[in-house]
Amino acid sequence: MILMLLMILLMILMILLMILLMILLMLLFMLLLMILMLLMILLMLLFMLLLMILMLLMLLLMILLMLLFMLLLMILMLLMILLMLLLMLLFMLLLMLLLMLLLMILMLLLMILLMILFLLMLLVMILLMLLFLLMLLVMILLMRGLILGLYLSTLSALYLVPLGLYSPCIKEDGTLGPAPALIGHRGAPMLAPENTLMAFEKAVEAGSGGLETDVTISLDGVPFLMHDQTLRRTTNVQQVFPNRTDSPAAMFTWTELEELNAGAWFLSNNPFGTAGSLAADDRLQAEKQTVCSLQAFLHLAARRDKQVIFDLYRPPRGHPYRDTWIQRTLEVIQNESSIHSSQVLWLPSELRALVQDLDPELQQVSGSRLPLEELQNGPAPSSAYAAVNISTNLYVVSQPWLFSLAWCCGVQSVTSNAPQLLSGMSSPLFLMVTFNVMWVLTDLVSLVLLFIIFIFHWRVYKLHKSYYILLLLVCHKYPKVRLY
Repeated sequence: MILMLLMILLMILMILLMILLMILLMLLFMLLLMILMLLMILLMLLFMLLLMILMLLMLLLMILLMLLFMLLLMILMLLMILLMLLLMLLFMLLLMLLLMLLLMILMLLLMILLMILFLLMLLVMILLMLLFLLMLLVMILLMRGLILGLYLSTLSALYLVPLGLYSPCIKEDGTLGPAPALIGHRGAPMLAPENTLMAFEKAVEAGSGGLETDVTISLDGVPFLMHDQTLRRTTNVQQVFPNRTDSPAAMFTWTELEELNAGAWFLSNNPFGTAGSLAADDRLQAEKQTVCSLQAFLHLAARRDKQVIFDLYRPPRGHPYRDTWIQRTLEVIQNESSIHSSQVLWLPSELRALVQDLDPELQQVSGSRLPLEELQNGPAPSSAYAAVNISTNLYVVSQPWLFSLAWCCGVQSVTSNAPQLLSGMSSPLFLMVTFNVMWVLTDLVSLVLLFIIFIFHWRVYKLHKSYYILLLLVCHKYPKVRLY
């Protein structure tokens, strides 16, 4: 029993020891854990400290980089300022050099002008000397009696010169053709705003047989009448579209063009000085004119049975009808107007073969700038053109004297700003008939009369000269003789 108790006690002791050992081990383990945790905390603190140090270093580095970048920017700005200053200095130097060059050129021109003036003065002096010598020569010739031949030869030459003169308006009876037909240049621009329906109505009323205009294509494909590249001169685009004043007329849509007034400028600018003479009704009508479409223009010409001719402007780059502007215009002529193709004088030279294929009834015409003498003296004068059924049109003819010259030269038509002035002329201003025999007889009779008069005066002069010489001799021989 005792052994058993002892054994039990031993066992209890062992258990207690084991429990104590376990507790100690647990405490030791916990202590180790705490130490490890402390170490980890320390490591974390160290890591955080390192991170903070790194962040501070990075921040310092960034600050340094920013400062360096700003310094570089400032240096670049200073360099740019210096460069600008240098450029300004160079510009100033160039400007000064240019001014000096201009001054030198002006001085050179002034010297040239002075030299020219000096040469002119020298020339005048030479001419005066020559005139003096000529007068001296004439006096010598008069003294020697040779002036008669010189005078008579000069007079004969002057009388024979008119026989060699030529003018288209010197014609035989019955050789003057009919007056040229009138074509209103942009209508009747002296009586109404150009390229408006009112201008064309006035041209028809003034007796125009045809109407001339200029055609542009709008942005949405509506051909309309406008001579200038922009709308500034003949519309109020400055008030309606102030930001598009200098835009090409072709870059406006037809709806926008219909908003514009195309007549008020005529009354305010008075381009021909005729606006003040318009009646009150005409002034009111002119003030209300709008941009005219090609369709409306062709309807008017068809209704009045008039021919039409127009310049066709190609739209600018970027325009949707830049490559089809001719086809679009032909569509309006053929399908959207009542005019017959034979009434249209087709002037544009582009794609003429295509136009002839699409509408062979159009009358093909061409224009060129030639001197006035080409009408009569050129290789193919207007009469030669007429012989092969080619009509000649002269433009722009607004003065009666020029219309008279065109009439005498046989021109078939003229394009005019003033059909109201020219339509009332029944004949050329300076038409003369060539009575050559009468002219020659008149010249000969007057020449004979001048010969007689000259000889009579010559004899009288010689008698007077002999009388004065005799008196001088008497006075010299008898000094006491007084002449009263």
